Amino acid sequence: MPRSVNHVASRAKRKNLMKLAKGYFGRRKNVWTVAKNAIEKGLVYAYIGRKQKKRSYRSLWITRINAGTRQYGMSYSQFMGAVHKSGIALNRKVLADLALNHPDAFKAVFDKVTK
Repeated sequence: MPRSVNHVASRAKRKNLMKLAKGYFGRRKNVWTVAKNAIEKGLVYAYIGRKQKKRSYRSLWITRINAGTRQYGMSYSQFMGAVHKSGIALNRKVLADLALNHPDAFKAVFDKVTK
């Protein structure tokens, strides 16, 4: 008896992967082996990029908090140490938003922390 191959499923799998290659340049968009490698590499970069995005946002928040605290003569590390010691449960994202968009609220937090 001849070997049975499920062409429908394998074709569907290839078709779905080729959809992911839409917009690629040259053979990456229409040659199966090249497109498959390009898609796999792209998915790896997407995974890494999601981690790097979190890293870069944290760095941005730290920079904004540092700029806000320098106005009042304190460094970022001293300020964050005082925040943790005082028991204020505001994270860096919220503190950065206050420093950038609501300076009076950030000043109130700063005053509460430094007392």
